[in-house]
Amino acid sequence: MPEESSIMTPATGPVGTWLGGQGFEAAALGPDHNGVEMLGVEPAALPLVATALKAAGFDYLQCQGGYDEGPGGRLVSFYHLVKMAAMLDQLEALAGGNGPLPPDVRPEEVRLKVFLPREGALTIPSLYGLFRGADWQERETFDMFGITYEGHPHPKRLLMPEDWKGYPLRKDYVQPDFYEMQDAY
Repeated sequence: MPEESSIMTPATGPVGTWLGGQGFEAAALGPDHNGVEMLGVEPAALPLVATALKAAGFDYLQCQGGYDEGPGGRLVSFYHLVKMAAMLDQLEALAGGNGPLPPDVRPEEVRLKVFLPREGALTIPSLYGLFRGADWQERETFDMFGITYEGHPHPKRLLMPEDWKGYPLRKDYVQPDFYEMQDAY
């Protein structure tokens, strides 16, 4: 039986290859279940990489969010970017702007992920200045996971009361027995 090789490093996709050619560092994470290329980015490099991608046509922040890898794992902030203007151009070219696109035509997409050690500084530069749609999404990620977005114009809790202790979607969160609304009226 052949000896199994060590963990395989995912191949770099077209967006990662382009970023590398432009002098940006992004770790290839392989495609997701839909074939969308995923790239790992350092927190300090996130605004530069996102700006380069926006200049290259990734003009729409479809989704920003976070998740917890579990006990002892990292916290992750992700950004799903789409080439929306290019998709509209395809629609115009293929269907004259009046019909649906064929099912095999999809927009070009990429997902950036920023990994943060649970015990480290949970701070990432905000992308609000680049994508206004990051506003409430970054606030929700802060509210649920405790990741702070430096430079966000309104860094407050969005879903939980301002005096809430902890971050409810972290896997190490311990739910309080009760919460008393002190100044409700």
